Amino acid sequence: MTTRRVFMMQSVLGASALASGVAMAAAPMVAETDANAKGLGYVADSAKADGKKYPKHTAAQLCSNCALYQGKASDAAGGCPLFAGKQVAAKGWCSAWAKKA
Repeated sequence: MTTRRVFMMQSVLGASALASGVAMAAAPMVAETDANAKGLGYVADSAKADGKKYPKHTAAQLCSNCALYQGKASDAAGGCPLFAGKQVAAKGWCSAWAKKA
């Protein structure tokens, strides 16, 4: 027989587990059509960067090796402070790319 105390504890634990699962859910990907992304020339595939508009871009420049990238180099996507609350593709690029120190 479940007592009221046990029921309440299970309810609290279940609710907190649910809340932590929601908090850990991956942030949405930034869209190339996003106003901030357009302004920075962000593309999800570095090979598709506009070479005429961004002549300093090289094929070796990827979000995953940018100083601003907040994911692991092996992650498919990660956070970037330029796109708060959204993730960028590891193979992406934008004009704010900065070499890691």
